[in-house]
Amino acid sequence: MNKKQLIQKIEEARNSKLITYLTSDRQGPVNARIAIDIIPIISKQLRQIKRVENIDLFLYSTGGDTMVPWRLVSMIREYCNKFSVIVPYKAHSAATMISLGADEIVMTDLSELSPIDPSTTNAFNPPDSINPQNKIPISVEDVMAYFDLAKNKVGIKNSEDLTKIFNKFIESNPQIHPLALGNINRTHNLIRRLAERLLKSHNIPIQKNKSLKIVNYFTEKLYSHQYIIGKKEAKEDLGVETIIEAKPELAKLITELYDNYAKEMELDRIWNPEIEIGPNLQIQKKHKIAFIESEKIVNYFELSLEYKKQINQILQGSINVPQEQVMWKVIGQGWK
Repeated sequence: MNKKQLIQKIEEARNSKLITYLTSDRQGPVNARIAIDIIPIISKQLRQIKRVENIDLFLYSTGGDTMVPWRLVSMIREYCNKFSVIVPYKAHSAATMISLGADEIVMTDLSELSPIDPSTTNAFNPPDSINPQNKIPISVEDVMAYFDLAKNKVGIKNSEDLTKIFNKFIESNPQIHPLALGNINRTHNLIRRLAERLLKSHNIPIQKNKSLKIVNYFTEKLYSHQYIIGKKEAKEDLGVETIIEAKPELAKLITELYDNYAKEMELDRIWNPEIEIGPNLQIQKKHKIAFIESEKIVNYFELSLEYKKQINQILQGSINVPQEQVMWKVIGQGWK
């Protein structure tokens, strides 16, 4: 079945209207992240659907802008009484936040969530020693773990020693500016507040103590942003009671729809400019790196790249040795 047919089949099985949102997790320039530019596009999809009882969001992404989840979830809720997220495979970081805002999270044995502790980058972050124009991202959890180590593992309790620990941290090489730490604290508080609001938005309110447990786990207590959470752990250990397991027939449709997108977006291929150009000296190629789709409207983000072979002279000892290199550049990008 093609994507449209699969969307219709899932809608029939779920008695809902379905919108898909997928972003590429390939390496290199053919990567896409959750971004605020999706809001007007999904708004058009919702206006075409109009208000209905149930809306499902078919979601695949490894994360992105943490400001998007609340805006997206609150907008979708204006068009339905029940909002659900279907997770075919990866729904990490900001995608996990979107999922936490759903009345129901539909998962298969392949589905994954992750912690929502972001890394922050701003003008006060330390410069990258390899490329000083770039800044080194600082993980919120790394900072929290440093002070947890000092207080709870080493046993430093008095304020004078804690001040020394703090000074040691900001005087490191490369130096961490105090305002970078302020930004981390602000981001950590914001993520917690957004997670609380997303959980509070459910049709059936979650008890405050249960909501706090979920927020604590996803923002602090999993200790690694790379930690992967399956459906059983999320529901039974972390307390996300909104998770339901897709029945076999539905799971088959979910997987088949994901496979269609994975093939079209080439998610199973490693990006390599030499492979992309092949035997050609110069070529232009269009890559689809994000999709937003419903039964009647298809939107995709297209990235156009130009690949070109050139010969560089590399000095080896006293001899110039010609070496072939593939250069690439972006010649166009945007939603279609």
